[in-house]
Amino acid sequence: MTDSISLAETCISASAKVWKDDGEILATGIGLIPRLAVGLAKLTTNPDLMMTDGEAFLISNPVPMGPRDSSQDSIEGYMTYSRVFKNIWSGFRHAMVTPSQIDCYGQTNISSIGSYDQPKVQLLGVRGFPGNFISHKNSIFIPNHSTKVFVEGEVDMVSGMGYKNKKSDDLMPNIVAVITNLGVFDFNGPNNQLQMLSLHSGVSKEEVIEKTGFEFTIKSEDQTLAPTEEELHFIRETLDPKGLRNSIFGD
Repeated sequence: MTDSISLAETCISASAKVWKDDGEILATGIGLIPRLAVGLAKLTTNPDLMMTDGEAFLISNPVPMGPRDSSQDSIEGYMTYSRVFKNIWSGFRHAMVTPSQIDCYGQTNISSIGSYDQPKVQLLGVRGFPGNFISHKNSIFIPNHSTKVFVEGEVDMVSGMGYKNKKSDDLMPNIVAVITNLGVFDFNGPNNQLQMLSLHSGVSKEEVIEKTGFEFTIKSEDQTLAPTEEELHFIRETLDPKGLRNSIFGD
């Protein structure tokens, strides 16, 4: 089974580890890979995680991706919008998000590309990023590690606060990890600099340098740990039996 591990499965396994020591908090994975990673974390390293069905219920077992019989969901209770916000504002949440841009300060952008007054591309707007990045833990998943995402200078519009302005510890973000199609990173380098923790199979340090628009620290060039047999079973048989994960990288 392990001879044919896909990049998507490697990223799901690496992403799931960000919730390992979180205990009983609300885990939110926004997007396919982060959503599968939350489910994998709950099934393996952190069964105490609170997670929703993507709508309004807390569930004790992750639901599979794709069409399903929702009558079989293991519902523990309601998780209404108001309850979600109580968790957010209290710091009892760890989300994994996919910004369109991220810079050397850890500032993130999901709002617009180009000049704010006359953007080239209008995106989502800031949505919940301003409050989320100062209220609770966040991790980041980037499917296409490039200089268009890891930008030189600063992001075009700061949607989520980074480590640039260090005036108050109460307003400091907590970016736990950054997982991309090239490797695993965090912002725990000197002066909160981005640092490389591992490279995925077949990726070189030179490729990461070429595709990152700013300098970063290299803490390790080790290869990212491959998913275990147990993790692969859960990914393939329980969480994503229809193989939707293969649409992310085409593998």
